[in-house]
Amino acid sequence: MSKYSIFTLARNAFSQHENWPEAWRSPEPRPEYDAVIIGGGGHGLATAYYLAKEHGLTNVAVLEKGWIGGGNTGRNTTIVRSNYLFDASAHLYEHALKLWEGLSQELNYNVMFSQRGVMNLAHDQHEARDLKRRVHANRLNGIDSEWLDREQVLDFCPVINSDPDIRFPIVGATLQRRGGTARHDAVAWGYARGADARGVDIIQNCEVTGFLIEGGAVKGVETTRGTIRTGKVGMVAAGHTSVLADLAGFRLPLESHPLQALVSEPVKPVLDTVVMSNAVHAYVSQSDKGELVIGAGIDGYVSYSQRGGFAIIEETLAAIVEIFPIFSRMRMLRQWGGIVDVAPDASAIISRTPVDGLYVNCGWGTGGFKATPGSGHVFAHLVATGQPNALAAPFALDRFSSGELVAEHGAAAVAH
Repeated sequence: MSKYSIFTLARNAFSQHENWPEAWRSPEPRPEYDAVIIGGGGHGLATAYYLAKEHGLTNVAVLEKGWIGGGNTGRNTTIVRSNYLFDASAHLYEHALKLWEGLSQELNYNVMFSQRGVMNLAHDQHEARDLKRRVHANRLNGIDSEWLDREQVLDFCPVINSDPDIRFPIVGATLQRRGGTARHDAVAWGYARGADARGVDIIQNCEVTGFLIEGGAVKGVETTRGTIRTGKVGMVAAGHTSVLADLAGFRLPLESHPLQALVSEPVKPVLDTVVMSNAVHAYVSQSDKGELVIGAGIDGYVSYSQRGGFAIIEETLAAIVEIFPIFSRMRMLRQWGGIVDVAPDASAIISRTPVDGLYVNCGWGTGGFKATPGSGHVFAHLVATGQPNALAAPFALDRFSSGELVAEHGAAAVAH
């Protein structure tokens, strides 16, 4: 770091950052926009960015009821991968992964994308057969994926318990080497700065309280900061999307659940990959600060709570300690919860709605973060043109009436 940079940091620290330049503007909402995006998380900001960059729509507002990065974008465990079983999922997540690989350069902002690999463990022969099936399906779709036998797993990740008599013995694992992690809030900040630079208004502390609908078409939104008129609205509000849909007069096939995560005290580097166990709904990686980042499956009850239940944490940690005895004396520093919206087939909904001009991007469940760039890219196309592109088409609402589901519930087990 240069002497100038050091002195700049020190000067701004002593002045409580009063002269620190803002990364994006904080404008007052205009009375009318060409398009409004509801939700200032990664998906919503990415949508606005690509609306401006790819489709030339710059008279766009992103409405966030809280602050940028304060929702699920900042409440996940940062895993990125594309090794889903079904073709539609695989193509969409691979599209996202390819965007991830150039995202820091695209945004001129370091999102700290680290391709350290993602490993899915198999604990019995039945699970091994299912995971090998996914490996072959991934390869047919041109996605990197490989099968590791027990010895290869232990060689790739030596801190895993090698005892064959534990409750969750290691039989093998899949490995996607291009997978990894990214810095969740940096992704939101990078897209926010990029969208703002292209003319998008990012309006925080602006909750949508209703919709203006005339003749079956959206004409605007009511907010806590006044009425905003527009003929295009994209709803990207994660766990609260069903609440917005209710305000617009229709229902979505979603359930909202708490999803918990926690981090440990920091230690020196010991785990240089992401390890997931589908059978026990537990996964762990180590952050650049040295903390163990740990997550679980969703809490079974339906709720908008961001706290979750201790029983889930206890079960998850019990499994992780058995798989990684080296972590048994680690102390946990903090725990948090996000709200995930889950569709019946555990796949996203990227679709038109019964209201003309109102579009929805939701239902990502526990897999939303990894899809961020691809989700925003395809949703921007839908909002701008009114028609889904080939990647988004399988995720339309009408699949729940036609039966053409993208059934990742059983295929992926843990969809993180």
